[in-house]
Amino acid sequence: MKQWYEELFENYAVQYDKEVFTQGTLGECDFIEQEVDKNKAVKILDIGCGTGRHAIELAKRGYEVAGIDLSESQLDKAKEKASNFSNLKVVFEQKDAREPHFANEFDLAIMLCEGGFSLMETDEMNFAILKNAAAALKPNGKFIFTTLNGLFPLFHSVKDFLSSQVKDDSATFVDHSFDLMTFRDKNTVFIKDDSGNEKELKCNERYYVPSEITWLLKSLNFKKIDIFGAKLGAFSRNDKLSTEDYEMLVIASK
Repeated sequence: MKQWYEELFENYAVQYDKEVFTQGTLGECDFIEQEVDKNKAVKILDIGCGTGRHAIELAKRGYEVAGIDLSESQLDKAKEKASNFSNLKVVFEQKDAREPHFANEFDLAIMLCEGGFSLMETDEMNFAILKNAAAALKPNGKFIFTTLNGLFPLFHSVKDFLSSQVKDDSATFVDHSFDLMTFRDKNTVFIKDDSGNEKELKCNERYYVPSEITWLLKSLNFKKIDIFGAKLGAFSRNDKLSTEDYEMLVIASK
């Protein structure tokens, strides 16, 4: 039986690129460049790369990038988009981030917009993604990712927030139930795929609090862990994480 995230991305590449939360690519890549001092020798792994929006933009800026994703449909779109440019140093491969694929190969790993992590059905699977990201990095590597901020639903309605993000033909969410014991939000999402078919999916997403993320990353031998609020298209180390942030931005260095 397919999980909800597998069904979601089966035929959703064109629509995905229209969603509100995918519109911050340029600003997010600006931040990533700052974090690597615009060193074009940096080799980047994009985990849960989707349609390749960050991978392609970074490759356009001169970086060597490998993008991995579980969805063949998303990767086909990424390859199609990349083919519009010549001499890009970018490759896309269908891989499950819960499985180890690389060892000491990359200077930087990115995992943005819930690129797999926090979508998995168990905490062990989510941790496996972090573990494999850490293993893929060179000894002094850096890991930049965003994830759902567990402080947000303690003070706000996830349902109301997601409803405010809806525009024509975008995904809509109903029947939210946030569990304080597991920090999981279960909800029903309605989407229209790229063929115009309507789908109803039962979602289950894990929210994390900063202390959890810090402990998980320390257990993977990251030495410095910084956590900030994640503003769409405007990542910044000046944004102190608060209960108002739906997502958090995590920057971990080995």
